[in-house]
Amino acid sequence: MTDSKNQTHLFSARVYYEDTDHSGVVYHANYLKFFERAREDIIGISKLSDMWHEQGIGFAVYKVTLGYHDGAVFGDLLDIKTTWKQEGDYRVVFFHEAWRPDARKPAVTCTLELVCLGPNKKLMPIPELDFLYQKKEQPK
Repeated sequence: MTDSKNQTHLFSARVYYEDTDHSGVVYHANYLKFFERAREDIIGISKLSDMWHEQGIGFAVYKVTLGYHDGAVFGDLLDIKTTWKQEGDYRVVFFHEAWRPDARKPAVTCTLELVCLGPNKKLMPIPELDFLYQKKEQPK
């Protein structure tokens, strides 16, 4: 089992008007988009694309739990903080937090479990991926 609890990946997500609902805060489901982008940044879009187009391998959300604490608003630049751990051969669990500028608590927390699916859309062991074993270099 691989555990990155001591590694935190940072990703920034700007809140656009289209991300908000009629009350001016981020529509609840749109946080999942921000977290998806953070995961793609961790794994690597080119790696994910190659896995899908060349090998027919992809990931599917198995389970997600969200906690809403302090809604982000139009114009916020959110810091998405992510850690992860591999649980067994088939599943990776991501722990996301979306932080508003100067906040004392996260706007949203998320625990999301991914499973790996092969070309036949059947569960398969997760291939060796760099992010599972080493910390990705963060831009300076």
